Amino acid sequence: MGRKEKREKKRTWLKVMLSIVAILVIAVAVTGFYATNKAKTTVNTMQKDTTAIDKKQSTTKVKEKEKINILLLGVDQREGDAGRSDALMVMSLDPANAAMKIISIPRDSRTEIVGHGTVDKINHAYAFGGIDMSVATVENFLDMDVDYFAEMNMEGLSDFVDAVGGITVNNQLDWIDEGYYKKGYHYAQGDIQLDGPKAMGYVRMRHLDPDGDFGRNARQRQVIQAVIDKGASIKSVNKVDDILGALGNNVKTNMDFSTMTDLFKNYRNVRQNAENYQMQGTGTKIDGVYYYEIQQNERDKVHDMIS
Repeated sequence: MGRKEKREKKRTWLKVMLSIVAILVIAVAVTGFYATNKAKTTVNTMQKDTTAIDKKQSTTKVKEKEKINILLLGVDQREGDAGRSDALMVMSLDPANAAMKIISIPRDSRTEIVGHGTVDKINHAYAFGGIDMSVATVENFLDMDVDYFAEMNMEGLSDFVDAVGGITVNNQLDWIDEGYYKKGYHYAQGDIQLDGPKAMGYVRMRHLDPDGDFGRNARQRQVIQAVIDKGASIKSVNKVDDILGALGNNVKTNMDFSTMTDLFKNYRNVRQNAENYQMQGTGTKIDGVYYYEIQQNERDKVHDMIS
């Protein structure tokens, strides 16, 4: 093992760049203090294998408390469609330095689709070859190894916000909703309370933001960090049950219960130094199709951040 169009159609589904981060962190916290048959049963329903990852090697890394990289995908799947990974990132956990890096890869990034023989948008790898092709393509794109993956049904963020009892975020942009959550709803500037549906509207909005996708991505990171912080402090068994339900309904991973437990024991300190980074590039059109070109020096920079 090793190495390594912007659709303009109206969408009613969620595209969250960082949604799965919260899920994994909460999952680790949940299994840490609620290691019951119910937790184990939930994790069993989340299992999905891939031939692209050497699981034995990854398990050894966790046991020996080495740095690991987790590929996180938010998957948009509709009836009759294999789906696309509309949210794509790598989460690097480094227990030795108590550090966590979350690298967002723009879904329109132009790259070789490993195993398909084409150069296309990186999110198309999932549509062409599922998780196996996604793993191989990201490994090649960043010249690194993926140790684990987790994919999430993008509609699931609402479930997780509600499962932790709602969140508070500091809204930097005063705006009136055009229908992302409820037409006419006022997202006031300052600290605001969000339940699941309101959070989905908050992270969906793009056209009213002068920073476009980058502004939306910043709000997505806000929401996920809030869910992580709220979820990590949960003590109520009832809320844990809600989180477990959201996990089982929305997440697939090759990380088993034992691995999650080991992560809780040996990697819990990584939240002390969390860094979010979005890969930088330039938008371009080739044969009328929009792509995001990321140069090799930017890829090398990210490789050095997580290797």
